[in-house]
Amino acid sequence: MITNKPWFSSYPTGVPHHLSYDRYSSLLDLLDESFEMHRERPAYWCMGKQFSYEAIDLASKQLASYLQSLGLSKGARVAIMLPNIPQYPMALYGVLRAGFIVVSINPLYTPRELAAQLSDCGAEAILLLEHFGKTLEDAFVLEGRSIALKHAVVTSIAEMLGWKGPWLDRFIRTFKRKVIPYSLPMQVSTIQFTAALELGARRTYERPHRSHDDIALLQYTGGTTGISKGAILTHRNLIANVLQIEAWLKPIEQRKTITAWHFLCALPMYHIFALTGCGLLGMRLGARILLVPNARDLQNLIGILKEFPEINMFPGVNTLFAALLNDPKFAQLDFSHWALTIGGGMAVQRSVAQRWQELTGTVITEGYGLSETSPVASCNTPLATEFTGSIGLPLPDTDMCIRNEEGKDLAIGEIGEIYIRGPQVMRGYWQQETETQNVLGADGFFRTGDIGVMDEAGYFRIVDRKKDMILVAGFNVFPNEVEDVVASVPGVLECAVVGIRQGAMGEAVKLFVVREDLAITEEQIMEVCNRELTHYKRPTQIEFRESLPKNNVGKILRRVLRDESQSG
Repeated sequence: MITNKPWFSSYPTGVPHHLSYDRYSSLLDLLDESFEMHRERPAYWCMGKQFSYEAIDLASKQLASYLQSLGLSKGARVAIMLPNIPQYPMALYGVLRAGFIVVSINPLYTPRELAAQLSDCGAEAILLLEHFGKTLEDAFVLEGRSIALKHAVVTSIAEMLGWKGPWLDRFIRTFKRKVIPYSLPMQVSTIQFTAALELGARRTYERPHRSHDDIALLQYTGGTTGISKGAILTHRNLIANVLQIEAWLKPIEQRKTITAWHFLCALPMYHIFALTGCGLLGMRLGARILLVPNARDLQNLIGILKEFPEINMFPGVNTLFAALLNDPKFAQLDFSHWALTIGGGMAVQRSVAQRWQELTGTVITEGYGLSETSPVASCNTPLATEFTGSIGLPLPDTDMCIRNEEGKDLAIGEIGEIYIRGPQVMRGYWQQETETQNVLGADGFFRTGDIGVMDEAGYFRIVDRKKDMILVAGFNVFPNEVEDVVASVPGVLECAVVGIRQGAMGEAVKLFVVREDLAITEEQIMEVCNRELTHYKRPTQIEFRESLPKNNVGKILRRVLRDESQSG
């Protein structure tokens, strides 16, 4: 039991320590209220087409009615395999309003990865972009996998957009991947998205009864440290996190006199960061959400930022911030309306945060969370005037502590594993009882696998991922620390550090670098490392690369680099 909660003394004025979550019996209540309150407001914009909250409300109800007509089982899982296009929020809200469970799927999965997730969750229906139909076809023929799908709602990029002119050029740049002809098994009935809406419009929508304890979402972990697992997030989990974040943002709303939020949704909505942060929180706030189908197309992204200078909320990750800073066109934008930049998904490097603040005038407010925590567990105050390098304070009703290997609480300032307890913490992993027991204790605390420390003011700081820690001659080396030093070297675009086997010494530090300035040498990098790092933390190998492997949120995959180094 945590009795001393120093973070409360650091809370901004007006942020409550506790909230009530019983106002909404399920996400359906929250959705209904938001649609009614914001009916006339613009909800989603994508590639030149705007949708009001009223239009999204209508489309999601029609889709819900169609799904209800399919005779799916109670508690059926419905998969969504879409990029950031208007069909995504329509599908997200539609599945929830039908009373079923959303399963988020990465559209860039291989057939093997898709088959594994569909087999694990037992989804009975899927909504997908036609570009990924061939992947689904190939997933069905893989041996050793049983896929229960019976229904597929297929859509195209332009089906709900109706754009033309300059947006056609942007589309061609953004979606270079062609639609490969495909054929699904005969047991899978297939229908176009708009046809499903038309059929749903002919039926009367029946609002299901759902409670706090019902499952709303199976959010599969990224699988960067092993086999992907489905985090069970209930209606209460997601309601709680939305209301927690809303309360946390009140001070910046009042300080900046924000009358309307404009979110840039560059992160993929199938990722929990954007799903909750844009898809649910944005709806709650009545925000206009600008959907970016492919954030890696920097020219398109910068074009959107230029066209909509009123954007005042930008959730992103370190690699995206760094990429924008290194594009000269980004520096020419109008940042006068920007109120909040939220950093998450991976550690924000101090050098990136400092450059960002100098250019945009906004501080990167770093937060922390996981798929298992819906996702936000802690965040820096949005009123911060400088980058703290910490992951901030626990949100209302959230307990965080640092524990040792035996699960005993450590004192302030001691390094150990971060544990989290709160209404946003998952119920467990889907059909993985042993894995659930490994991370959820009897006291309700979730073991994150992240190594951190808490200071006297209640701020937490990530030292590193437990599984990424490198053991050099008995000393612990945390990759984040080394990467932060190397990232400060002028001309370094990206970097990553992993441990490699080195005889009796255990492991050694290997550094991967992507150069912006090709003239940078190993000697120049080592000169900085020798100055800033003690001897056992310094890289023994440096490998220059043109790019680093990343997941679709932009998080660098150390595991891939480590595996390549061990097999090379």
